[in-house]
Amino acid sequence: MKLDSNNHSVFSMYYHLVLVVKYRRQVFDSEISDFAKDKFTEIGSKYNISLVEWNHDKDHIHVLFKAHPNSELSKFINAYKSASSRLIKRDFPDIRKRLWKEMFWSRNFCLLTTGGAPIDNIKKYIENQGQK
Repeated sequence: MKLDSNNHSVFSMYYHLVLVVKYRRQVFDSEISDFAKDKFTEIGSKYNISLVEWNHDKDHIHVLFKAHPNSELSKFINAYKSASSRLIKRDFPDIRKRLWKEMFWSRNFCLLTTGGAPIDNIKKYIENQGQK
């Protein structure tokens, strides 16, 4: 097992995040997903969070990421949802027609620790999302 480290600790902290579009509106395509992915990487770097795997379906995204022990996950997720919502609506104005009252993300999210599951299994699961 490869461990990450900082000045005072070693760790291996992987998380699986699922974010859903409000009312499951089917707005994701490859272009919007790539845009949202870039924003995740950009904002995540400020919270010691790095992207491992990303995939989307029409109404939600799956993300596997690594974090440091000092990462404030709920603050990061809220910052990401807020910024990505604003920027997606700004850069893809047609998307507003498919949303409900300007809301992009559902208030809820699913965040799972990867536990003892091999990371490769989780990566394969995420890679296979949206391929129906």
